[in-house]
Amino acid sequence: MPLYNVNDDNELFALVKKDNELAYTELYNRYWQKLYFVAHKHLKSDSEAREIVQEVFFTIWAKRRSLAIESFPAYIASMARYAVYVSLARKKRQAEKISEEAIQQQTLPAALADLLENKWLLEKISALSTALPEKCRLVFIKNKLLDQSLSQVAADLDISQKTAEAHLTKALKIMRDKLGDVAFFLML
Repeated sequence: MPLYNVNDDNELFALVKKDNELAYTELYNRYWQKLYFVAHKHLKSDSEAREIVQEVFFTIWAKRRSLAIESFPAYIASMARYAVYVSLARKKRQAEKISEEAIQQQTLPAALADLLENKWLLEKISALSTALPEKCRLVFIKNKLLDQSLSQVAADLDISQKTAEAHLTKALKIMRDKLGDVAFFLML
C-alpha cells in the first residue's frame, strides 16, 4: 500500500482523477479541518459547516474527471468560500421572506376588515340611493360613486351645474339622515 502522505496536493488530485480513493481520502484528511474552520467562522453553526465541507468534497469526487485544477489548495478554499456565501445568501433570503410574511399576516386582517366595511357601506349606500328621486339618484351615483365632476354630470344629464349641485345637496341630506353622521363623513 503506497504512502500518500508524502505526495503533494496536486499529485494526489492527479491520482484522484484516476479514481484513486486512497488519494482522495488523504486530501480529505488534509483539508477537512481547515475548510470546517473557515465555514464555521462565517456560519457560526457546526452542522452547516460540516455540510459545507461534505458538499465541497462530494463535488470534488463527483466532478474529478472533468476538473482542471492548477492549485488544489486554492481551488478547494475558493469552493468552500463560495459555498459559505451561497449559504449566507440563502439564509438572508429566508429571513427576508419570513419578515415579509409576518408583515403580510399583520396587515391582511386590517385590509380585510377595511374591505368588508367598505363593501357593507357600498351596499348600504346603493340600497339607500334607490329611494332617492330619479335626478338626485343619477347625480349622486355619477358624482360620488363614479367619481365624475359636477360639470360633467350636468352635461351628461343636460341640466345646469347649479341644478346638479342642488340635486347632490338633496341626495346627501337624505343619505345623511338615513345613514347617520359617521357614515356620511365616509362618503365625502
